Amino acid sequence: MIWFWLWGMVELCVWLYYVTQAAIGFRSLADLNEPAWSVGPESWNRLPRLLVVVPARDEEKKIEACLRSLVRSFYPNLRIVAVNDRSSDATGAIMDRLQQEFPTRLSVLHITELPEGWLGKTHAMWLGAQQQASDYLLFTDGDVLFAPQALVRAVNYLESEQADHLVLFPTLLLQSFGETMMIALFQTLFIFEHRAWKVADPDSNEHLGVGAFNLVRRSAYEAIGTYQALRLAVLDDMMLGERIKRFGCEQRAAYGRDLVQLRWAEGALGVIRGLTKNAFALSGFRTGKLLFQMLGVACILLGPYFGAVFAPGIAKLPFLLAIAVIWTQYIGMARTLNIHALYMFTHPVAAALFLYAMLRSMIVTLWTGGIEWRGTRYSLHDIRSSRPTFRRL
Repeated sequence: MIWFWLWGMVELCVWLYYVTQAAIGFRSLADLNEPAWSVGPESWNRLPRLLVVVPARDEEKKIEACLRSLVRSFYPNLRIVAVNDRSSDATGAIMDRLQQEFPTRLSVLHITELPEGWLGKTHAMWLGAQQQASDYLLFTDGDVLFAPQALVRAVNYLESEQADHLVLFPTLLLQSFGETMMIALFQTLFIFEHRAWKVADPDSNEHLGVGAFNLVRRSAYEAIGTYQALRLAVLDDMMLGERIKRFGCEQRAAYGRDLVQLRWAEGALGVIRGLTKNAFALSGFRTGKLLFQMLGVACILLGPYFGAVFAPGIAKLPFLLAIAVIWTQYIGMARTLNIHALYMFTHPVAAALFLYAMLRSMIVTLWTGGIEWRGTRYSLHDIRSSRPTFRRL
């Protein structure tokens, strides 16, 4: 019984520490919906030049809504580059039609071939960033929706902070039970992986990157070697954030409900398909590290439930208290996200599916010798050998 009791106390202490830390830390993040970050029309002309790069491949169902939301932005000195990355559907034609409709704001770049040694997305963003001079660059995706004030508020905040990189957390649009269950788990797991409130601390190694909204000062982007330094980065958004932090640039994270929106995946199976590409990359494509991560994830996410079932007598108590802390995290999320607190009851199922997705990612990648994403196969050998080294400025 003593070993169950000690294990249960460890589980309880771990969950209490991270949930309490997150509850305090997230309060320090800026909410860009607050009046302080609004800019009136009389001050719009003082905003710096902004270039938004939107790479897309086979996004005919979503690219028009994305681009229309951007061109309707209140931001005055704005240019948008839509990059059609070898699409086989109507994505390119939709981009061209919108360019004719909004010629002063939108330009289109068509890519027909992918050079060796590049991922399609990183290559598209690298080319897009070269199309026009600007003070800031926003790298986003072709399925993201922007509120009219989003860009104004984000740049105003970054200018006020005199920082180099801003991650604005998107509001996730959840339309099915399965995807909501998985996203609820990810939001819970996020507090173990990242301390968003620490990215502003120059003495902390914490860093962030979000594919939906990576706003970067151009001088910082060029100082880190541009996307040329991340040619084969599968997790390009996080790698961009890591590189910016390691080069001594100032980084910030913020939130703002409904300023930026996207649907990350369709259903639980859609989440698993996405993780098949990304999960093994979280370990740097190292088998031993991924298996160790899986063990850690299993202990953290499922350990309290295992102990609550199998621990004898009073030794169940710390496990039950740990589960109560987990449920507290879900209740807290329900206040700020589009996720009902009752999804706390799906936690064990979602955790098991997440572990399955991690294992599946490793097996599929090793079995096929690489990853396949949007119709293009990339060699595992090339991806492994491409991880950049860092030189702090």
